[in-house]
Amino acid sequence: MTHDHDLVLSPTPEQTQAALNPPPGRNGGDLVVETLAGLGATTVFGLPGQHALGMFDALRRSALRYIGLRVENNAGFAADAYGRVTGEAAPLLLSTGPGALTSLAALQEAAAASAPVLAISSQIPTAGLGGGRHGYLHELPDQTASFRGVVKSVHTVRTQSQIPSAIAAAWRSALTAPHGPVWVEIPQDVLLAETALPVVTAMDATPDDLVPRPELTAVAADLLSNASRPAIIAGGGVVRADAPGKLRALAERLNAPVVTTFGGKGAFPWEHPLSLQSWLEDRHTTDFLEDADVLLVVGSGLGELSSNYHTFKPRGRVVQIEADLGKLESNHPALGIHADARLALQALLETVRDRPDESARDRVRDLLAKVADRISGQRLTLEQDVLASVRRALPADSPSFWDMTILAYWAWSAFDPRGANTMHSAQGAGGLGYGFPAALGAAAADPTRPVLAVSGDGGALYSIAELATARQYDLPVTWLIVDDGGYGILREYMTDAFGQATATELTRPDYVALAESFGVPGVRTTPETLEQDLTKAFSAPGPSVVVLPAVLRMFAPTHLGE
Repeated sequence: MTHDHDLVLSPTPEQTQAALNPPPGRNGGDLVVETLAGLGATTVFGLPGQHALGMFDALRRSALRYIGLRVENNAGFAADAYGRVTGEAAPLLLSTGPGALTSLAALQEAAAASAPVLAISSQIPTAGLGGGRHGYLHELPDQTASFRGVVKSVHTVRTQSQIPSAIAAAWRSALTAPHGPVWVEIPQDVLLAETALPVVTAMDATPDDLVPRPELTAVAADLLSNASRPAIIAGGGVVRADAPGKLRALAERLNAPVVTTFGGKGAFPWEHPLSLQSWLEDRHTTDFLEDADVLLVVGSGLGELSSNYHTFKPRGRVVQIEADLGKLESNHPALGIHADARLALQALLETVRDRPDESARDRVRDLLAKVADRISGQRLTLEQDVLASVRRALPADSPSFWDMTILAYWAWSAFDPRGANTMHSAQGAGGLGYGFPAALGAAAADPTRPVLAVSGDGGALYSIAELATARQYDLPVTWLIVDDGGYGILREYMTDAFGQATATELTRPDYVALAESFGVPGVRTTPETLEQDLTKAFSAPGPSVVVLPAVLRMFAPTHLGE
Protein backbone atom coordinates (compact mmCIF):
# COMPACT_ATOMS: atom_id res chain seq x y z
CA MET A 1 0.00 0.00 0.00
CA THR A 2 1.38 3.38 -1.01
CA HIS A 3 0.87 6.50 1.10
CA ASP A 4 1.22 10.05 -0.18
CA HIS A 5 4.09 10.72 2.18
CA ASP A 6 5.97 7.72 0.74
CA LEU A 7 6.02 9.17 -2.77
CA VAL A 8 9.37 10.46 -4.03
CA LEU A 9 9.50 12.43 -7.26
CA SER A 10 12.12 11.10 -9.64
CA PRO A 11 14.30 13.65 -11.42
CA THR A 12 13.82 14.20 -15.12
CA PRO A 13 16.64 13.16 -17.45
CA GLU A 14 17.54 16.82 -17.88
CA GLN A 15 17.70 17.33 -14.10
CA THR A 16 19.82 14.21 -13.72
CA GLN A 17 22.23 15.39 -16.39
CA ALA A 18 22.51 18.85 -14.79
CA ALA A 19 23.12 17.30 -11.36
CA LEU A 20 25.85 15.02 -12.70
CA ASN A 21 27.56 17.88 -14.53
CA PRO A 22 27.38 21.01 -12.34
CA PRO A 23 28.99 24.11 -13.83
CA PRO A 24 32.66 24.60 -12.91
CA GLY A 25 34.01 27.39 -10.72
CA ARG A 26 31.38 27.17 -7.99
CA ASN A 27 32.14 27.34 -4.26
CA GLY A 28 30.30 27.12 -0.97
CA GLY A 29 29.05 30.66 -1.49
CA ASP A 30 27.21 29.49 -4.60
CA LEU A 31 25.31 26.97 -2.51
CA VAL A 32 24.21 29.87 -0.27
CA VAL A 33 22.90 32.07 -3.06
CA GLU A 34 21.40 29.14 -4.96
CA THR A 35 19.51 28.08 -1.84
CA LEU A 36 18.22 31.63 -1.28
CA ALA A 37 17.03 31.82 -4.88
CA GLY A 38 15.44 28.39 -4.56
CA LEU A 39 13.53 29.57 -1.52
CA GLY A 40 12.17 32.53 -3.46
CA ALA A 41 14.48 35.36 -2.37
CA THR A 42 15.09 38.08 -4.94
CA THR A 43 16.96 40.77 -2.95
CA VAL A 44 19.73 40.54 -0.36
CA PHE A 45 21.21 43.20 1.91
CA GLY A 46 24.60 43.28 3.51
CA LEU A 47 28.20 44.34 3.74
CA PRO A 48 31.22 42.29 2.60
CA GLY A 49 34.11 41.25 4.82
CA GLN A 50 37.20 39.10 4.46
CA HIS A 51 35.71 35.84 5.73
CA ALA A 52 32.48 36.34 3.76
CA LEU A 53 34.00 36.95 0.33
CA GLY A 54 32.96 33.50 -0.91
CA MET A 55 29.29 34.51 -0.54
CA PHE A 56 29.77 37.87 -2.19
CA ASP A 57 31.76 36.41 -5.08
CA ALA A 58 28.89 34.01 -5.70
CA LEU A 59 26.41 36.89 -5.97
CA ARG A 60 27.82 37.86 -9.36
CA ARG A 61 26.93 34.38 -10.66
CA SER A 62 23.34 34.64 -9.40
CA ALA A 63 20.22 36.60 -10.30
CA LEU A 64 19.86 37.95 -6.75
CA ARG A 65 19.81 41.73 -6.44
CA TYR A 66 22.30 43.04 -3.90
CA ILE A 67 21.73 46.24 -1.88
CA GLY A 68 24.92 47.14 -0.05
CA LEU A 69 24.76 49.50 2.89
CA ARG A 70 27.64 51.22 4.65
CA VAL A 71 27.14 49.96 8.22
CA GLU A 72 26.03 46.45 9.20
CA ASN A 73 23.45 47.74 11.67
CA ASN A 74 21.88 49.86 8.96
CA ALA A 75 21.87 46.85 6.61
CA GLY A 76 19.96 45.01 9.32
CA PHE A 77 17.41 47.83 9.58
CA ALA A 78 16.96 47.77 5.79
CA ALA A 79 16.39 44.01 5.84
CA ASP A 80 13.96 44.45 8.75
CA ALA A 81 11.85 46.89 6.74
CA TYR A 82 11.97 44.73 3.63
CA GLY A 83 10.70 41.81 5.70
CA ARG A 84 7.93 43.90 7.28
CA VAL A 85 6.54 45.30 4.03
CA THR A 86 6.83 42.14 1.91
CA GLY A 87 6.20 39.44 4.51
CA GLU A 88 9.22 37.59 3.05
CA ALA A 89 12.36 36.56 4.87
CA ALA A 90 14.94 39.22 4.03
CA PRO A 91 18.48 37.83 3.56
CA LEU A 92 21.23 39.79 5.32
CA LEU A 93 24.81 38.82 4.42
CA LEU A 94 27.48 39.70 7.00
CA SER A 95 31.08 39.00 7.86
CA THR A 96 32.59 37.55 11.04
CA GLY A 97 33.21 39.17 14.42
CA PRO A 98 32.92 42.98 14.27
CA GLY A 99 30.68 42.86 11.19
CA ALA A 100 28.35 40.32 12.76
CA LEU A 101 28.24 42.04 16.15
CA THR A 102 27.49 45.43 14.61
CA SER A 103 24.16 44.05 13.42
CA LEU A 104 22.94 43.11 16.90
CA ALA A 105 20.86 46.23 17.59
CA ALA A 106 19.04 45.83 14.28
CA LEU A 107 18.34 42.16 14.97
CA GLN A 108 16.98 43.10 18.41
CA GLU A 109 14.54 45.49 16.73
CA ALA A 110 13.55 42.80 14.21
CA ALA A 111 12.91 40.40 17.10
CA ALA A 112 10.84 42.93 19.03
CA ALA A 113 8.78 43.80 15.94
CA SER A 114 8.54 40.24 14.56
CA ALA A 115 10.27 41.14 11.30
CA PRO A 116 11.53 38.11 9.32
CA VAL A 117 15.26 38.64 8.74
CA LEU A 118 17.52 35.80 7.58
CA ALA A 119 21.02 36.80 8.72
CA ILE A 120 23.82 34.73 7.19
CA SER A 121 27.29 35.38 8.57
CA SER A 122 30.69 33.96 7.84
CA GLN A 123 32.80 32.39 10.56
CA ILE A 124 36.48 31.79 11.16
CA PRO A 125 37.83 28.60 9.46
CA THR A 126 36.35 25.33 10.68
CA ALA A 127 39.57 24.39 12.47
CA GLY A 128 39.09 27.38 14.79
CA LEU A 129 35.55 26.53 15.92
CA GLY A 130 35.06 25.21 19.42
CA GLY A 131 36.33 27.97 21.66
CA GLY A 132 40.09 27.63 21.38
CA ARG A 133 42.20 30.77 21.00
CA HIS A 134 43.79 30.30 17.58
CA GLY A 135 44.37 33.95 16.79
CA TYR A 136 42.27 34.15 13.63
CA LEU A 137 41.24 37.62 12.48
CA HIS A 138 37.77 38.47 13.93
CA GLU A 139 37.86 35.39 16.17
CA LEU A 140 35.32 35.01 18.97
CA PRO A 141 35.27 32.03 21.36
CA ASP A 142 31.58 31.50 20.56
CA GLN A 143 30.09 33.89 18.02
CA THR A 144 26.65 32.31 18.21
CA ALA A 145 26.46 33.04 21.95
CA SER A 146 26.11 36.74 21.13
CA PHE A 147 22.98 36.03 19.08
CA ARG A 148 21.12 33.28 20.95
CA GLY A 149 19.33 35.72 23.23
CA VAL A 150 18.33 37.98 20.34
CA VAL A 151 17.20 35.83 17.38
CA LYS A 152 14.60 33.06 17.08
CA SER A 153 17.02 30.33 16.10
CA VAL A 154 20.75 29.79 15.47
CA HIS A 155 22.16 27.45 12.80
CA THR A 156 25.87 26.61 12.46
CA VAL A 157 27.16 24.97 9.27
CA ARG A 158 30.33 22.87 9.20
CA THR A 159 30.21 21.27 5.74
CA GLN A 160 28.96 22.33 2.32
CA SER A 161 26.29 19.62 2.24
CA GLN A 162 24.71 21.22 5.33
CA ILE A 163 24.26 24.65 3.71
CA PRO A 164 20.92 24.16 1.88
CA SER A 165 19.20 22.41 4.77
CA ALA A 166 20.48 24.87 7.40
CA ILE A 167 19.34 27.89 5.39
CA ALA A 168 15.98 26.27 4.64
CA ALA A 169 15.45 25.51 8.35
CA ALA A 170 16.31 29.10 9.23
CA TRP A 171 13.95 30.41 6.53
CA ARG A 172 11.10 28.30 7.92
CA SER A 173 11.87 29.55 11.43
CA ALA A 174 11.88 33.21 10.35
CA LEU A 175 8.48 32.89 8.67
CA THR A 176 6.70 30.75 11.26
CA ALA A 177 4.55 32.91 13.53
CA PRO A 178 5.73 34.89 15.28
CA HIS A 179 8.02 36.08 12.52
CA GLY A 180 11.49 37.09 13.56
CA PRO A 181 15.21 37.21 12.79
CA VAL A 182 17.30 34.05 12.55
CA TRP A 183 21.05 33.46 12.44
CA VAL A 184 23.11 31.18 10.17
CA GLU A 185 26.91 31.11 10.26
CA ILE A 186 29.24 29.38 7.82
CA PRO A 187 33.04 29.06 8.18
CA GLN A 188 35.30 30.85 5.71
CA ASP A 189 36.86 27.67 4.34
CA VAL A 190 33.45 26.11 3.70
CA LEU A 191 32.43 29.17 1.71
CA LEU A 192 35.64 29.34 -0.31
CA ALA A 193 36.19 25.67 -1.15
CA GLU A 194 35.24 24.59 -4.65
CA THR A 195 32.14 22.42 -4.68
CA ALA A 196 31.12 19.50 -6.85
CA LEU A 197 27.64 19.40 -5.34
CA PRO A 198 24.81 19.90 -7.85
CA VAL A 199 23.15 23.26 -8.24
CA VAL A 200 20.40 23.86 -5.67
CA THR A 201 17.26 24.21 -7.77
CA ALA A 202 14.31 24.25 -5.36
CA MET A 203 13.78 24.12 -1.62
CA ASP A 204 10.70 23.42 0.46
CA ALA A 205 10.67 25.54 3.60
CA THR A 206 6.95 26.14 4.06
CA PRO A 207 6.41 27.74 7.48
CA ASP A 208 4.33 25.91 10.04
CA ASP A 209 0.81 27.18 10.79
CA LEU A 210 0.15 28.17 14.39
CA VAL A 211 -3.48 27.09 14.71
CA PRO A 212 -5.64 28.03 17.71
CA ARG A 213 -7.11 25.33 19.90
CA PRO A 214 -10.85 25.16 19.06
CA GLU A 215 -12.01 24.75 22.67
CA LEU A 216 -10.31 28.05 23.55
CA THR A 217 -11.75 30.01 20.63
CA ALA A 218 -15.19 28.60 21.50
CA VAL A 219 -14.93 30.01 25.03
CA ALA A 220 -13.59 33.31 23.70
CA ALA A 221 -16.43 33.60 21.19
CA ASP A 222 -19.00 32.98 23.92
CA LEU A 223 -17.44 35.62 26.19
CA LEU A 224 -17.36 38.22 23.42
CA SER A 225 -20.88 37.44 22.17
CA ASN A 226 -22.34 37.92 25.65
CA ALA A 227 -20.25 40.94 26.67
CA SER A 228 -21.91 44.23 27.60
CA ARG A 229 -18.89 46.46 26.87
CA PRO A 230 -16.36 44.54 24.76
CA ALA A 231 -13.24 46.29 23.48
CA ILE A 232 -10.26 45.24 21.39
CA ILE A 233 -6.55 46.07 21.55
CA ALA A 234 -4.89 45.28 18.22
CA GLY A 235 -1.11 44.92 18.13
CA GLY A 236 1.60 44.33 15.59
CA GLY A 237 0.68 40.66 15.35
CA VAL A 238 -2.44 41.65 13.40
CA VAL A 239 -0.32 43.53 10.87
CA ARG A 240 2.33 40.80 10.57
CA ALA A 241 -0.40 38.19 10.03
CA ASP A 242 -2.07 40.31 7.32
CA ALA A 243 -5.29 40.18 9.31
CA PRO A 244 -6.69 43.76 9.45
CA GLY A 245 -9.67 42.73 7.30
CA LYS A 246 -10.64 39.95 9.69
CA LEU A 247 -10.17 42.27 12.68
CA ARG A 248 -12.51 44.83 11.15
CA ALA A 249 -15.15 42.19 10.39
CA LEU A 250 -15.02 40.91 13.96
CA ALA A 251 -15.16 44.39 15.51
CA GLU A 252 -18.20 45.27 13.41
CA ARG A 253 -20.03 42.05 14.31
CA LEU A 254 -19.37 42.65 18.00
CA ASN A 255 -19.71 46.46 17.90
CA ALA A 256 -16.45 46.48 19.82
CA PRO A 257 -14.29 49.65 19.90
CA VAL A 258 -10.70 49.06 18.75
CA VAL A 259 -7.47 50.74 19.81
CA THR A 260 -4.25 49.90 17.99
CA THR A 261 -0.89 49.72 19.68
CA PHE A 262 2.01 51.73 18.28
CA GLY A 263 3.33 48.56 16.64
CA GLY A 264 -0.14 47.80 15.34
CA LYS A 265 -0.68 51.09 13.51
CA GLY A 266 -2.93 50.46 10.53
CA ALA A 267 -4.45 47.29 11.94
CA PHE A 268 -7.82 49.09 12.05
CA PRO A 269 -9.09 52.03 9.94
CA TRP A 270 -8.29 55.32 11.68
CA GLU A 271 -11.60 57.04 10.86
CA HIS A 272 -13.85 54.04 11.46
CA PRO A 273 -16.69 54.87 13.91
CA LEU A 274 -15.39 52.11 16.23
CA SER A 275 -11.79 53.34 16.10
CA LEU A 276 -10.23 54.58 19.35
CA GLN A 277 -7.16 55.30 17.20
CA SER A 278 -3.84 54.91 19.04
CA TRP A 279 -4.04 57.14 22.10
CA LEU A 280 -2.58 54.60 24.50
CA GLU A 281 -0.49 57.12 26.46
CA ASP A 282 -3.66 58.77 27.68
CA ARG A 283 -5.52 58.11 30.89
CA HIS A 284 -8.91 58.55 29.23
CA THR A 285 -8.13 55.63 26.89
CA THR A 286 -6.72 53.59 29.77
CA ASP A 287 -9.94 54.15 31.76
CA PHE A 288 -12.05 53.15 28.74
CA LEU A 289 -10.16 49.88 28.31
CA GLU A 290 -10.24 49.11 32.04
CA ASP A 291 -14.03 49.50 31.94
CA ALA A 292 -14.45 46.78 29.28
CA ASP A 293 -16.10 43.70 30.70
CA VAL A 294 -14.40 41.56 28.01
CA LEU A 295 -11.17 42.81 26.46
CA LEU A 296 -9.79 41.04 23.40
CA VAL A 297 -6.05 41.58 22.97
CA VAL A 298 -4.80 40.42 19.54
CA GLY A 299 -1.13 40.28 18.63
CA SER A 300 0.18 42.27 21.59
CA GLY A 301 1.93 41.36 24.80
CA LEU A 302 0.60 44.53 26.52
CA GLY A 303 4.12 45.70 27.23
CA GLU A 304 5.29 49.00 28.67
CA LEU A 305 4.04 51.35 25.94
CA SER A 306 0.85 49.42 25.16
CA SER A 307 -0.20 49.47 28.81
CA ASN A 308 0.44 53.18 29.43
CA TYR A 309 3.63 52.25 31.29
CA HIS A 310 1.97 49.41 33.19
CA THR A 311 -0.68 51.67 34.76
CA PHE A 312 -3.39 49.74 32.89
CA LYS A 313 -5.28 47.41 35.26
CA PRO A 314 -8.13 45.59 33.49
CA ARG A 315 -11.19 44.87 35.58
CA GLY A 316 -13.00 42.54 33.15
CA ARG A 317 -12.09 39.27 31.47
CA VAL A 318 -9.09 39.41 29.15
CA VAL A 319 -8.81 37.19 26.07
CA GLN A 320 -5.29 37.29 24.63
CA ILE A 321 -4.36 35.95 21.19
CA GLU A 322 -0.59 35.88 20.81
CA ALA A 323 1.81 33.95 18.57
CA ASP A 324 4.80 34.58 20.85
CA LEU A 325 4.40 32.07 23.67
CA GLY A 326 6.62 34.12 25.97
CA LYS A 327 4.20 37.05 25.78
CA LEU A 328 1.08 35.02 26.52
CA GLU A 329 -0.31 36.15 29.91
CA SER A 330 3.09 37.66 30.72
CA ASN A 331 1.54 40.88 32.08
CA HIS A 332 -2.11 40.08 32.83
CA PRO A 333 -4.09 36.91 33.58
CA ALA A 334 -6.14 36.00 30.52
CA LEU A 335 -7.77 33.30 28.48
CA GLY A 336 -4.54 32.81 26.56
CA ILE A 337 -4.76 31.54 22.98
CA HIS A 338 -1.38 30.69 21.46
CA ALA A 339 -2.02 31.23 17.75
CA ASP A 340 -1.40 33.25 14.66
CA ALA A 341 -3.68 36.29 14.76
CA ARG A 342 -5.20 35.64 11.33
CA LEU A 343 -6.17 32.04 12.09
CA ALA A 344 -7.54 32.91 15.53
CA LEU A 345 -9.61 35.84 14.23
CA GLN A 346 -11.02 33.58 11.50
CA ALA A 347 -12.02 31.02 14.13
CA LEU A 348 -13.78 33.73 16.15
CA LEU A 349 -15.57 35.03 13.07
CA GLU A 350 -16.98 31.57 12.47
CA THR A 351 -18.38 31.28 15.99
CA VAL A 352 -19.28 34.70 17.46
CA ARG A 353 -22.82 35.99 17.33
CA ASP A 354 -23.79 39.46 16.14
CA ARG A 355 -23.91 41.82 19.10
CA PRO A 356 -26.09 44.90 18.50
CA ASP A 357 -24.93 47.93 20.49
CA GLU A 358 -26.09 51.43 19.57
CA SER A 359 -23.99 53.00 22.31
CA ALA A 360 -20.56 51.81 21.15
CA ARG A 361 -20.02 54.51 18.55
CA ASP A 362 -21.20 57.22 20.95
CA ARG A 363 -18.73 56.05 23.57
CA VAL A 364 -15.92 56.15 20.99
CA ARG A 365 -16.80 59.74 20.02
CA ASP A 366 -16.90 60.77 23.69
CA LEU A 367 -13.50 59.21 24.37
CA LEU A 368 -11.82 60.87 21.37
CA ALA A 369 -13.33 64.23 22.36
CA LYS A 370 -11.84 63.91 25.85
CA VAL A 371 -8.42 63.12 24.38
CA ALA A 372 -8.64 66.08 22.01
CA ASP A 373 -9.60 68.40 24.88
CA ARG A 374 -6.64 67.23 26.93
CA ILE A 375 -4.17 67.82 24.11
CA SER A 376 -5.66 71.16 23.08
CA GLY A 377 -5.22 72.45 26.62
CA GLN A 378 -1.42 72.08 26.37
CA ARG A 379 -0.82 74.70 23.63
CA LEU A 380 0.99 72.33 21.27
CA THR A 381 -0.21 73.72 17.95
CA LEU A 382 3.27 73.69 16.36
CA GLU A 383 3.64 69.95 16.90
CA GLN A 384 0.15 69.19 15.65
CA ASP A 385 0.60 71.44 12.60
CA VAL A 386 3.90 69.79 11.68
CA LEU A 387 2.40 66.30 11.93
CA ALA A 388 -0.63 67.36 9.90
CA SER A 389 1.64 68.81 7.20
CA VAL A 390 3.49 65.51 6.95
CA ARG A 391 0.21 63.60 6.65
CA ARG A 392 -1.16 65.88 3.92
CA ALA A 393 2.06 65.68 1.89
CA LEU A 394 2.61 61.93 2.15
CA PRO A 395 0.79 59.94 -0.58
CA ALA A 396 -1.90 57.75 0.96
CA ASP A 397 -0.29 54.44 -0.02
CA SER A 398 3.29 55.41 0.79
CA PRO A 399 5.02 53.75 3.75
CA SER A 400 6.70 55.79 6.45
CA PHE A 401 9.55 54.88 8.80
CA TRP A 402 10.09 56.77 12.03
CA ASP A 403 13.17 57.00 14.19
CA MET A 404 13.09 57.49 17.95
CA THR A 405 12.36 61.23 17.94
CA ILE A 406 9.69 63.54 19.36
CA LEU A 407 7.74 63.83 16.11
CA ALA A 408 7.64 60.02 15.96
CA TYR A 409 6.31 59.84 19.51
CA TRP A 410 3.52 62.17 18.41
CA ALA A 411 2.94 60.00 15.36
CA TRP A 412 2.56 56.85 17.45
CA SER A 413 -0.55 58.34 19.03
CA ALA A 414 -1.79 60.93 16.53
CA PHE A 415 -0.78 59.92 12.97
CA ASP A 416 -3.28 58.31 10.61
CA PRO A 417 -1.30 55.67 8.66
CA ARG A 418 -4.07 55.41 6.02
CA GLY A 419 -3.57 51.73 5.48
CA ALA A 420 -2.31 48.52 6.99
CA ASN A 421 1.42 47.85 7.12
CA THR A 422 2.39 51.37 6.04
CA MET A 423 3.74 52.95 9.26
CA HIS A 424 6.75 51.50 11.03
CA SER A 425 9.07 52.62 13.80
CA ALA A 426 11.77 51.32 16.09
CA GLN A 427 9.62 51.36 19.21
CA GLY A 428 10.01 47.60 19.62
CA ALA A 429 13.60 47.79 20.85
CA GLY A 430 13.86 51.58 20.93
CA GLY A 431 17.25 52.09 19.31
CA LEU A 432 18.32 55.18 17.39
CA GLY A 433 19.08 55.25 13.68
CA TYR A 434 16.22 53.09 12.36
CA GLY A 435 14.22 55.47 10.18
CA PHE A 436 16.39 56.20 7.15
CA PRO A 437 18.02 52.78 6.49
CA ALA A 438 14.65 51.09 7.07
CA ALA A 439 13.06 53.38 4.51
CA LEU A 440 15.79 52.38 2.05
CA GLY A 441 14.85 48.72 2.58
CA ALA A 442 11.19 49.47 1.91
CA ALA A 443 12.09 51.43 -1.23
CA ALA A 444 14.15 48.49 -2.44
CA ALA A 445 11.07 46.30 -1.99
CA ASP A 446 8.86 48.65 -4.00
CA PRO A 447 10.60 51.50 -5.85
CA THR A 448 7.36 52.57 -7.57
CA ARG A 449 6.12 54.68 -4.65
CA PRO A 450 7.94 57.28 -2.56
CA VAL A 451 8.90 56.40 1.01
CA LEU A 452 9.17 58.74 4.00
CA ALA A 453 11.85 58.55 6.69
CA VAL A 454 11.65 60.77 9.79
CA SER A 455 14.58 61.35 12.14
CA GLY A 456 15.79 63.83 14.68
CA ASP A 457 19.27 65.23 14.22
CA GLY A 458 20.62 62.83 16.84
CA GLY A 459 19.20 59.78 15.10
CA ALA A 460 20.20 61.11 11.68
CA LEU A 461 23.86 61.05 12.66
CA TYR A 462 23.62 57.29 13.17
CA SER A 463 22.78 56.68 9.53
CA ILE A 464 24.15 59.64 7.57
CA ALA A 465 26.50 57.33 5.65
CA GLU A 466 23.50 55.71 4.01
CA LEU A 467 22.98 58.81 1.88
CA ALA A 468 25.61 57.12 -0.29
CA THR A 469 23.44 54.00 -0.49
CA ALA A 470 20.36 56.04 -1.38
CA ARG A 471 22.25 57.74 -4.18
CA GLN A 472 24.00 54.61 -5.43
CA TYR A 473 20.73 52.71 -5.91
CA ASP A 474 18.62 55.80 -6.65
CA LEU A 475 16.05 54.85 -4.02
CA PRO A 476 12.94 57.11 -3.75
CA VAL A 477 13.25 58.01 -0.06
CA THR A 478 12.51 61.47 1.29
CA TRP A 479 14.29 61.97 4.60
CA LEU A 480 12.75 64.51 6.96
CA ILE A 481 15.29 65.54 9.62
CA VAL A 482 13.87 67.56 12.52
CA ASP A 483 16.93 69.43 13.77
CA ASP A 484 16.64 70.66 17.36
CA GLY A 485 20.35 70.61 18.16
CA GLY A 486 20.40 67.56 20.39
CA TYR A 487 18.64 64.53 21.76
CA GLY A 488 15.35 66.36 22.20
CA ILE A 489 13.33 63.81 24.13
CA LEU A 490 16.22 63.09 26.51
CA ARG A 491 16.57 66.85 27.01
CA GLU A 492 12.92 66.93 28.09
CA TYR A 493 13.22 63.87 30.32
CA MET A 494 16.31 65.19 32.11
CA THR A 495 14.96 68.70 32.52
CA ASP A 496 11.74 67.36 34.01
CA ALA A 497 13.57 64.94 36.33
CA PHE A 498 16.67 66.93 37.33
CA GLY A 499 15.97 70.55 36.45
CA GLN A 500 18.57 70.61 33.68
CA ALA A 501 19.89 68.39 30.92
CA THR A 502 23.36 66.87 30.58
CA ALA A 503 25.02 65.27 27.52
CA THR A 504 22.04 66.02 25.27
CA GLU A 505 23.38 68.91 23.17
CA LEU A 506 25.00 68.20 19.80
CA THR A 507 27.29 70.02 17.42
CA ARG A 508 25.76 69.05 14.14
CA PRO A 509 26.54 69.55 10.47
CA ASP A 510 24.72 71.54 7.81
CA TYR A 511 22.47 68.68 6.75
CA VAL A 512 21.47 70.32 3.47
CA ALA A 513 25.10 70.83 2.41
CA LEU A 514 25.97 67.34 3.63
CA ALA A 515 23.18 65.77 1.58
CA GLU A 516 24.23 67.69 -1.50
CA SER A 517 27.81 66.49 -1.05
CA PHE A 518 26.43 62.96 -1.61
CA GLY A 519 24.57 64.13 -4.69
CA VAL A 520 21.23 64.09 -2.86
CA PRO A 521 19.03 67.21 -3.18
CA GLY A 522 18.44 68.97 0.13
CA VAL A 523 16.25 71.83 1.30
CA ARG A 524 15.88 73.72 4.57
CA THR A 525 12.22 74.23 5.38
CA THR A 526 9.96 75.87 7.97
CA PRO A 527 6.74 74.69 9.61
CA GLU A 528 4.85 76.95 7.19
CA THR A 529 6.55 75.56 4.04
CA LEU A 530 6.98 71.95 5.20
CA GLU A 531 3.98 70.53 3.36
CA GLN A 532 4.99 72.20 0.10
CA ASP A 533 8.63 71.10 0.37
CA LEU A 534 7.72 67.51 1.24
CA THR A 535 5.20 67.32 -1.62
CA LYS A 536 7.86 68.52 -4.05
CA ALA A 537 10.38 65.99 -2.70
CA PHE A 538 7.91 63.09 -2.98
CA SER A 539 7.14 63.96 -6.58
CA ALA A 540 10.81 64.02 -7.62
CA PRO A 541 12.64 60.80 -8.52
CA GLY A 542 15.35 59.39 -6.28
CA PRO A 543 16.33 60.40 -2.74
CA SER A 544 16.00 63.79 -1.11
CA VAL A 545 16.51 65.44 2.28
CA VAL A 546 14.23 68.00 3.93
CA VAL A 547 15.60 69.65 7.08
CA LEU A 548 13.23 71.29 9.56
CA PRO A 549 15.00 73.32 12.26
CA ALA A 550 12.48 73.22 15.12
CA VAL A 551 12.26 72.44 18.82
CA LEU A 552 9.19 70.29 19.36
CA ARG A 553 7.65 69.36 22.70
CA MET A 554 5.88 66.21 23.82
CA PHE A 555 2.34 66.23 25.18
CA ALA A 556 2.18 65.66 28.92
CA PRO A 557 2.15 62.02 30.00
CA THR A 558 -0.67 60.64 32.12
CA HIS A 559 1.09 57.61 33.62
CA LEU A 560 2.82 59.86 36.18
CA GLY A 561 -0.49 61.28 37.40
CA GLU A 562 -2.15 64.55 36.42
